[in-house]
Amino acid sequence: MNNYFLHLLIAILTLMKLSFAQNEGVRGVWLTNVDSDVLRSKENIVEAVEFLDQLNFNTIFVVVWNKGMTQYKSKIMKDFTGFEIDTMFNDFDPLSVLIEEAHKRNIKVIAWFEFGFASSYKQDGGKILELKPNWKAIDNEGKLVSKNGFEWMNGFHPEVQEFILSLIKEVIVNYKVDGIQGDDRLPAMPVESGYDEYTMNLYQKEHNGSKPPENFRDPAWVQWRANILNKFAERIYFEVKSYNPDLIVSMAPSIYPWSKEEYLQDWLEWVRNGNVDLICPQLYRYKFEDYEKLLYEIVNFQIENKDLKKFYPGILLKVGDYYAPTELLEQKINLNRNFGINGEVFFFYEGLKKQIDLFKKIYKDKVSFPNSLNHD
Repeated sequence: MNNYFLHLLIAILTLMKLSFAQNEGVRGVWLTNVDSDVLRSKENIVEAVEFLDQLNFNTIFVVVWNKGMTQYKSKIMKDFTGFEIDTMFNDFDPLSVLIEEAHKRNIKVIAWFEFGFASSYKQDGGKILELKPNWKAIDNEGKLVSKNGFEWMNGFHPEVQEFILSLIKEVIVNYKVDGIQGDDRLPAMPVESGYDEYTMNLYQKEHNGSKPPENFRDPAWVQWRANILNKFAERIYFEVKSYNPDLIVSMAPSIYPWSKEEYLQDWLEWVRNGNVDLICPQLYRYKFEDYEKLLYEIVNFQIENKDLKKFYPGILLKVGDYYAPTELLEQKINLNRNFGINGEVFFFYEGLKKQIDLFKKIYKDKVSFPNSLNHD
């Protein structure tokens, strides 16, 4: 089948399944405290929000948790580690300023818990695991779980889950955010984890005293641990909605099934079970054909028709020295529209500066954030 007929088939199949209001959509961007100075001052925040408003973005996913610190003033962290806020901010509270400036322009602010269950990056667990060594995630060699430089707390442990939930609740109670977001580290755990005393004992209680398999990729062992994270995803959703049903619960996991195979993220279940309002998988691909394949799989085989309104792909804009080419970005965005998807979320803000003309072209009109997302 040549490319023309393939694209025609895709368009017919998806347009039959999707019907989105063209005046609604998520035009989002991730805002970080790494490789960006936006959050360092009020002036920088005002400038960035005005810039996003001019480009007709309507959603900012702002980091509030990484490197074992919060990017907002946290009594929980002050009492726990002695650091009320990330040391890069001193006494400045970027989250409160960002919310004020964004809401003036009708832009949503969603609090992004970037590190999730990861306690540190190349810091041997950092302050958190120094204070709470029983929170360490342990691999099958008895070592602290470290994957791609990130060291992990044990996300299967109730105390660790309560800790993360307490931060989420602190944000939604003390700040007028429009929602919260987990990602490829929340809820998530490296597949190598689960060999700590607590998790092994729990497994043995449910398996007539049998220990977990030494092979951390054993399918039943993978599913058993993924189910714990599925329940935690449900709990996050319940806790947030119990406080305010209008708050958005968003997730930006890795692509499936890699997400489950490597990080026990069975996020298709979160969507099926109604435990997420907005799903933004990280479709970070450097070639259009690879992006097209992923999008086709998700729309036609992974997410049910009724849930496709929640789906807005994550697109890579910049990482390190890499900037996505304009032509590639335009191809991806046009493909989204062909699939009936009226928006996307970009990683990350700093990459926009090289694509001003493109975004003025593709986002030439403002669209409203789809209020139907949290009112099923």
